[in-house]
Amino acid sequence: MSDELAQIEKLANAMLARVSAGQRRTLLRKIARTVQGSQRERIRSQRDPEGAPYVPRRPKAPPRPGNHALRFLYPKGAAEPRLVFMKSWVHQGALVTGFDIEANAIRSFFWDRIAKYLPVPAEDDNVEAGRLRRKGVIRKKAMFRKISSARYLRAGIEGDEAWVGFSGLASDIARVHQDGLKDKPAPKAKAVLYPRRPLLGLTAADREAVLNMLLEHVSAV
Repeated sequence: MSDELAQIEKLANAMLARVSAGQRRTLLRKIARTVQGSQRERIRSQRDPEGAPYVPRRPKAPPRPGNHALRFLYPKGAAEPRLVFMKSWVHQGALVTGFDIEANAIRSFFWDRIAKYLPVPAEDDNVEAGRLRRKGVIRKKAMFRKISSARYLRAGIEGDEAWVGFSGLASDIARVHQDGLKDKPAPKAKAVLYPRRPLLGLTAADREAVLNMLLEHVSAV
């Protein structure tokens, strides 16, 4: 694939040399936007440039239901932390999620941000706690939905080159998955080795589209 890409670049450079600087910039912007769109669609379809599906996420441990009521002040460090009282709740990872009686809604809280645990009156401890139920169905979200948005997956031109890449923090996230590197899933968690999930790369359709745009533009000059 690298040899084929090198041949395409050589042919593209020869074609670009035949057009004016202004036309070249116009064409390069069009190529960058086209490739940006195709990269976004492929990432959202959860496939790498070779067409293989991404390695799925590691399944999360099932939430553990609490068997007693919780009453605490939240969050830690606030001038006036508010009272949280939950009879029905589950524990999953760094979060405790349950029906917040004071807010009259289901809420999630970080364990390490709880300011202080308060005693629960005997008459309220697990009385009519019931089962925590969420409205609707929780759908499994595709990976990389956020970083593949136009805000993070950028495109542009620099000199005689068109480029497509990630910006900001998204570039670090993308690099970890692109190369299969180690990273921390959370600030206080241990670093884990992520499977390789290539995000950027030209597909056969991308290469054909770029060549067609070059040929169409040069033949029209």
